[in-house]
Amino acid sequence: MKQLNLCLALAVAAAATTTSAGAATELVVATVNNGHMIEMQKLSRHFEQAHPDIKLKWVTLEEGVLRQRVTTDIATKGGQFDIMTIGMYETPIWGKKGWLKELKPDASYDLDDLLPAIRAGLSVDGKLYAAPFYGESSMTMYRADLVKKAGATMPEQPSWEQLRDIAAKVHDPKAGVYGMCLRGKPGWGDNMAFLSTMVNTFGGQWFDMQWKPQLTSKPWKDAVGFYVDVLKKYGPPGASANSFNENLALFNEGKCGMWIDATIAASFVSDAKQSKVADKVAFAQAPTAVTPKGANWLWAWALAIPASSQKAEAAQKFIHWATSKDYVKLVGKEVGWANVPTGTRKSTYAMPEFQQAAKFAQAELKAISTANPTDSTLPKSPYVGVQFAAIPEFQAIGVAVGQQMSAALSGRVSVDQALTASQTAAEREMRRAGYYK
Repeated sequence: MKQLNLCLALAVAAAATTTSAGAATELVVATVNNGHMIEMQKLSRHFEQAHPDIKLKWVTLEEGVLRQRVTTDIATKGGQFDIMTIGMYETPIWGKKGWLKELKPDASYDLDDLLPAIRAGLSVDGKLYAAPFYGESSMTMYRADLVKKAGATMPEQPSWEQLRDIAAKVHDPKAGVYGMCLRGKPGWGDNMAFLSTMVNTFGGQWFDMQWKPQLTSKPWKDAVGFYVDVLKKYGPPGASANSFNENLALFNEGKCGMWIDATIAASFVSDAKQSKVADKVAFAQAPTAVTPKGANWLWAWALAIPASSQKAEAAQKFIHWATSKDYVKLVGKEVGWANVPTGTRKSTYAMPEFQQAAKFAQAELKAISTANPTDSTLPKSPYVGVQFAAIPEFQAIGVAVGQQMSAALSGRVSVDQALTASQTAAEREMRRAGYYK
């Protein structure tokens, strides 16, 4: 009996020693390979120093791969990740399903400082299910020097016709400059994020009030026809493979006359450390066609805790740190005020250091503030979302349509063929889901 007690005592002591030595909680963080997230990964040493009991393990993925991985993991309750980088599409759907833990930051976090449109898009019934790391809309970024040289003028909110005319004037492939760079890489968050806004402003929508897909309607044909034509004439070679990061690299190398994309890019294209044309960049609102409705998207990359995580308390601490006012100040001091993650907090835009460093600040804030996910199409629509429809089926539909649009852009199929195939795929998915017979 004494020997048994001794063995038990030794086992307890050994367990205590092991617990003490390996007490650090490991958080597995899935994130996207965008510049601000990579910066967060570098700066996270500050968090680990302040929280020696928490260690971070990073899984950094390209946007499309990230979406597939986190969607599969959360739907199957796989439990691979403790913190997921998700957006305004997933958050309300997953929050309603009970797949995410509600975030309850303390008073020091200042929830009321979050921009209303961003906070609302990450909440369900007033409860926050993901904290915004950065928010964005879309806008026009352009080479002011090339526009001036061409004798053109960029309006504050240009039309697509005006942009095409300017693109024609600045297009000079022999000098390595292409009139317009736009997303072409297939994906619901890649080419379709951009194309959805284009279709909106041409007067189109994804679904009518009976949930019937509208992909062969005149606005879709007009918008996609215009898009394919302008990129074939004035875009860079291989545009069907380019998304955000590829176009950012082209723009920073001085190869794009203009680029319509996420407002978050403004901090990168105007940073002399990254961009060869930083001092030549100017900003305008996203272009319109027959309506300004839905011309610019609304998105936030946000951090959320899947319901399957067993480390919610530690995960909440990290999310609080990474999306706080103090984090913004940390980036400002360590990296530069023009490089802070924007589009989330009112206080960021009120900081004198940021206002002085970020010549894009007011254009960005205006774009985010004017995006309206509840009224983004000229005809009435049954869905919420500017550049997506916030229904579970949209992801599969967006991917299928994105592939067709990329095929049309590369010339493998005609615009009409691509839209007809897209309509068929969308109808099949919506019928299968029971939206209509």
